[in-house]
Amino acid sequence: MQTENPVLQGKHVRLEPLEQRHVSGLVAAAAADTALYQWSVVPQGKIEATRYVNTALTWRDAGSAVPFATVRVDDGVVIGSTRFWNLERWAWPHGHARHGRHAPDACEIGYTWLTRTAVRTSANTEAKLLMLTHAFETWRVLRVCFHTDARNQRSRAALERIGGSFEGILRAHRLAADSSARDSARYSILEPEWPALKARLGRLLNQDKN
Repeated sequence: MQTENPVLQGKHVRLEPLEQRHVSGLVAAAAADTALYQWSVVPQGKIEATRYVNTALTWRDAGSAVPFATVRVDDGVVIGSTRFWNLERWAWPHGHARHGRHAPDACEIGYTWLTRTAVRTSANTEAKLLMLTHAFETWRVLRVCFHTDARNQRSRAALERIGGSFEGILRAHRLAADSSARDSARYSILEPEWPALKARLGRLLNQDKN
């Protein structure tokens, strides 16, 4: 069951449904500073970027992911990528208000990376605001979670900054970018927390540099 893949429009960034036309932009964005991606799997070169997009589209068509290219509004330049994935649809019983829904009940936001010049700017804050708004207000999910390499202090600080609640460390959870068994730091946001967190993101966005 393929999930709708909308355009999420912000003031600083636009999240476009990821397509093959974005490959060259992803290549340029990732090449700006390869050292930035020590803990993240980011495609380097046209072959890897093409494979990266193909995999994302396969997941999209299977209904397990909704991938985006992150595009700077001012000039239309691709500055990174992100996606909803691990979309969960729970087996609600007949008669329950949520029975028969097509939208996910919970999801993960991941595969997020930005080019060097977009790091520590409004790009990440606004992209998270756009995605979380869609998840909680359009899909009406009950939970959004994030996982990052436990060693990735920059990513963990960014998740804590936006208000993600640290749940713990999942040991040997996933394959790491360095091909080791990665311990993952897990963060989450729940539906009742969203209104306060949305206001927090709005304040952070006003503080961020463009």
